[in-house]
Amino acid sequence: MSENESDPDLVKFDRNRAQHRRPVDAAPPNLPETEPYGDKENIPEAPLILRKKSRLSIPATPPPEGDSAGEGESSESDHDDKQRARRASRQTATFLSKRLTAAGLRPVSKYGQNFLIDLNLVDLIARSADIQSNDVVLEIGTGVGSLTSIMAEQAGAILTVEIDKNLFQLAAEELDVFPHVKMIHGDALRNKNSLREDIMQNIRDAQSRLPEGGRFMLVANLPYNVATPIISNLLHESPTPDRIVVTIQKELGERIIAKPGSKDYGALSVWVQSMCRAEIVRILPPTVFWPRPKVESAVIRLDLEPERRAAIPDLKYFHNTVRALFFHRRKFLRSVVISAMKGRLEKTQVDTILQQLGHGETARAEELDLQQIMDLAEALRQAEAAQSSSTDT
Repeated sequence: MSENESDPDLVKFDRNRAQHRRPVDAAPPNLPETEPYGDKENIPEAPLILRKKSRLSIPATPPPEGDSAGEGESSESDHDDKQRARRASRQTATFLSKRLTAAGLRPVSKYGQNFLIDLNLVDLIARSADIQSNDVVLEIGTGVGSLTSIMAEQAGAILTVEIDKNLFQLAAEELDVFPHVKMIHGDALRNKNSLREDIMQNIRDAQSRLPEGGRFMLVANLPYNVATPIISNLLHESPTPDRIVVTIQKELGERIIAKPGSKDYGALSVWVQSMCRAEIVRILPPTVFWPRPKVESAVIRLDLEPERRAAIPDLKYFHNTVRALFFHRRKFLRSVVISAMKGRLEKTQVDTILQQLGHGETARAEELDLQQIMDLAEALRQAEAAQSSSTDT
């Protein structure tokens, strides 16, 4: 994850993309003489072009005169089916294996690369997001651009990030027909606690070019090794995603939707559910990926509830407090809070707060529901603020 170069001018956001669209049967573009993202000798002779007919484009060949409206519709439907079949044939494990081998590449485990090879499930991810024409979509993990190309037919603008320079290059061949798709090469994370700065600036710039009322979404087949920090950190950002639809490990999905008292309930459950409505859309077996992971996966959908988020006065304080409460999940709540507040609040102050909130000596953090944890975090914050104010005076 040390690569963090980007080329913001490679593909520019442009809402009016229909006028730039290459006809379906046109030849693939020639790569530029100077290729900034790798050695051109590694580029296979047959570029990967997974084209899909735009709903905004004009058919390349008009129907013969005398065709009825019904026949015309049938012809267009047949065309779409053929396009889908062509795209599906290029998303199999065999095709991807040959494609990467031809380029001298293989999936890189340190990047968490597992390609979703069931096209119906790729479509499911896009459908679950319900993308509209004035929405801005962030994708982490472009891969070969299969999901990106589907979403590009629906979204107003897409920012897609790929850390692997070779996959970045392959995806660029696929996505050059979409001028409203912008690609960034590099790590989406600046560190484990924050995203790289240019990502959110690009999102804000894209939103400023689109009609008001559009949403910001994260839609992606997330690399397993960055799923938690990506989701967690995005909920800190401005704008906050209105919707998140991602493929993650099933275990992580279960932690996100877990309820109080369950073994999976923890800091991540509280942090996400304090702001979002969460649901698992589909469980995915290892067989729908290439290479096959050793665990099951899940498509999860999170819908931001702005009222919940607005009810948290200090997001950073709340997040840090929640993580501290579950750091030693088996300890009694009093012990955990005293440890977390060491040097900030006296034990007597902690005891008073817990008593006022009705938490007994044997209470544990994992038994508290969302509202109880939010009340506790806010009571601690106010107590600290009051103490700091009196000290300054």
